[in-house]
Order: sequence, then structure tokens, then C-alpha cells
Amino acid sequence: MIRMSLLLRIFCLLAIVCCPLSASNASDYEFEFARVRYQSFGEWARWRADWPEAETHFTQGLARLTRIDTSHAGQVLTLDQDLIFDYPWLYVVEVGYMSLSRSEVDNLREYLLRGGFLMVDDFHGYYEWENFESLMTAVFPDRPIEALDGSSEEFQVLYDLSERVQVPGVRAIMSGRTWEKGGVNPGWLGIKDDQGRTMVAINFNQDIGDGWEHADDAIYPEPFTAMAYRLGVNYVVYAMTH
Repeated sequence: MIRMSLLLRIFCLLAIVCCPLSASNASDYEFEFARVRYQSFGEWARWRADWPEAETHFTQGLARLTRIDTSHAGQVLTLDQDLIFDYPWLYVVEVGYMSLSRSEVDNLREYLLRGGFLMVDDFHGYYEWENFESLMTAVFPDRPIEALDGSSEEFQVLYDLSERVQVPGVRAIMSGRTWEKGGVNPGWLGIKDDQGRTMVAINFNQDIGDGWEHADDAIYPEPFTAMAYRLGVNYVVYAMTH
């Protein structure tokens, strides 16, 4: 895809924040949540974590907090489907147990280089990182995973997220901590294209989806839910304007 000029980016951002479009059905919406389904190790389908409550709550928040015309239906897609090219933003969880076929690797690479955006969430600790890193090396052997600091555009595009906190899973909260599986230190990382656009936003040692899923649960602290929503909103706005 052709890189947008700064003026066009500003126009698109203003349109998202200020100018909603009307829609009569899901195909007419500006944004529809798309979750990645994949083959995983173990006894259960880990791509389903927090599904569908996480996207149901998040899309309601996205519609309330922005003027993005948002579907609440959501989609579940596999990476070898050409249908992914109709969605500017994909979400995937539990990637520490994820496996990808060659066709999924190749299709994901093309999707990202053509302007797509992948949000990675809910994986923790050394062993889960190793599996995810090996997958990304297969997709982009020549592109590093790099840290995203508070000045990165995805943390400034709508909400100012110069300062961020670790967003924990609900089980960790119930155990009196914000981390699990040894993943004490949170990470916000990314993989970028040749123009410096973040293609993959990686939330390591965190569980943003639980922040969405448990937004209406008194056991889950509001500051973590607020951070989860703001991160998600910023990622969506960034994906749709870059």
C-alpha cells in the first residue's frame, strides 16, 4: 500500500474522532473486531481466551469513546484466509502456544506488509516468549522485535499513554499480584515496516483482553480496565490511520 502523507493521516484521524458514518449492517461498518484462530499446543483452543466477552465489551467501549462506526458482531478468522485483507486490525492471544502453517506465515507477512496491523496479547514468561519469537522470525526473518517507548505514535495517537502500567489477568489479581508465569516485567514491543509503521503491536506479560472481558466485574480493578481500553482504542485508531 502507498504510505499516506501527514496531511491525509490528520484528515483520517479527525474523521474517526469527529465524523461518524451511518451503517445498515455489519459489512457497512468502519471497524469490525477480527480475532485470529489458530492451531495450538495443549488440550484446549487457546485462541478462544476471553472470547467473545472481550470483544463485545471492547467494541461497545470503542463506539462510546470514539466516533468510529463500530460493529459489535466480531469475526473469527484464520491467517490463511484471504478474508483477512478486508480487516485493517487483527487480534491474537495466547501466542505462547500458537503454531502456524507455511501458508499462514506467508499470508500474515503479506497482510502486514500491505498495511495490516496485528495486536498480540496475553502471553507470559520465558517459554511463551520463545515460541512467539520463533513464529515472528519465520514471518519476518530480517525484521527485529523492538521496544516501543512512551513517545511512540501508537501511544500518542489519541490517548496520551506516555506512562503505562502492566495490565494483569483476573487470576493474577485474585492471587494478589499483577504478573503470572514468571512474567514480572511488562513489555510493549513492535515490528515495523520500511517506513517505520508499526505492523505488530506486542503486549508481553500482560492480559489486555481480561481488562476488557472483566470491565463490569467488581473483582477487577478499574485502573487496569481503563488502561486496557485506552491501549486498545489507540491501537485501533493507529491501525486505521496508518
